[in-house]
Amino acid sequence: NPWLMMLEARAPWEYMAMLAASPWLRQLPIGDGHPVIVFPGLGASDFSTLPLRGFLREHGYTPYPWGQGFNLGPREGVLEACHQLVQDVAARHREQVSLIGWSLGGIYAREMAKALPDLSRCVITLGSPFSGHPQATNAWRFYQFVSGQGPEQHDSDFVKQLRVPPPVPTTSIYSKTDGVVAWRCSLNAKSDLAENI
Repeated sequence: NPWLMMLEARAPWEYMAMLAASPWLRQLPIGDGHPVIVFPGLGASDFSTLPLRGFLREHGYTPYPWGQGFNLGPREGVLEACHQLVQDVAARHREQVSLIGWSLGGIYAREMAKALPDLSRCVITLGSPFSGHPQATNAWRFYQFVSGQGPEQHDSDFVKQLRVPPPVPTTSIYSKTDGVVAWRCSLNAKSDLAENI
């Protein structure tokens, strides 16, 4: 829907709102220094997560980029590199890693926590479509274009796998005015380990 896509033009305004909120954000508690990996959204790179990683660093965490260039979907070797990154960061710090993912990056974060629960402290997703069908997003055509994957590669088993919750504390942050991901596709099922904000 073009009207929903136009809502994404609000990003510069939201950035300005974040700057306006910076005095409040500076009051947030300081972290304990534990490592955090931040996964970018579809078609984005680590450049897009610089503000978030800067915020995390300023608040006492040790953030890491995903380091794979532009996120063009789960192409050959991508998920394996994500696994290796989680293992390397956890080994370097000798503690569990928090996983934060924006949009498609949130899918990666959830899948890493499922595959490596002993190394994963928690998962935070930002507008990630994990509870609905992949085609229930306005980015579906763009996803097909950049990933080279068609609808036939997203059968019911794939969709069921995405819906399985990680066995670690999981927070989904979503917006009902999201112009790309239908907000209902970003809702965790009720659980002692999951919340929706």
